[in-house]
Amino acid sequence: MAVRENDLCHELLLRLADRLPDRHLWRFRDWLAGDAAEVIAQVLPGTLVRERVGLEDDEHRLLAEALLPLGADPAMVNAVLPADPDALPQHAFSPESPGDPVADSALLVLGATLRGRAGVREVRSSWRSSGAGTAAKLVLLVTASADPVGLTGEVQRVLRALGESEPRVEVLPPEHEPTAYHRAALAQSALVCAGAEELAGRRG
Repeated sequence: MAVRENDLCHELLLRLADRLPDRHLWRFRDWLAGDAAEVIAQVLPGTLVRERVGLEDDEHRLLAEALLPLGADPAMVNAVLPADPDALPQHAFSPESPGDPVADSALLVLGATLRGRAGVREVRSSWRSSGAGTAAKLVLLVTASADPVGLTGEVQRVLRALGESEPRVEVLPPEHEPTAYHRAALAQSALVCAGAEELAGRRG
């Protein structure tokens, strides 16, 4: 697949991170990392319709631009609802771990794996709550300039191997403006490790 198509699909999934349920989002990202974007084109529009996930006008244009060339059904793309601000999920973030042993051990492994990695600037963790009484869930935020699609797939596979069934991995290319969801998570996050780009900047 062309680099541009990969980038568009990755950006689309970043934009959907605050609304598309985790059980769907990680799988779409896994397909993208596995060069199966055509499967995303066939499945994602229908998933958005079934889950009643609405899109802003620019997000709908991105959906069409990313998926129609890959074979998405135009009628299904057009059936995706417009965004309803009152229906947006409300997320709260915290840098403090709630004491989840699976996630805490996963962070130790990922810190050792990604520390000093070429193309990576920072790896940060935040804990997301989506309402009273809901358990906080780990969100991993990686700022990376090299192969964000492949890195997302790699980190998701590590987290799943360590027991995270629905990994929440947000790999943010520096040229993309973070969404409000990502800005909120970054503002309440803790450093896991620094990659090669950050370490080089510190030495400079």
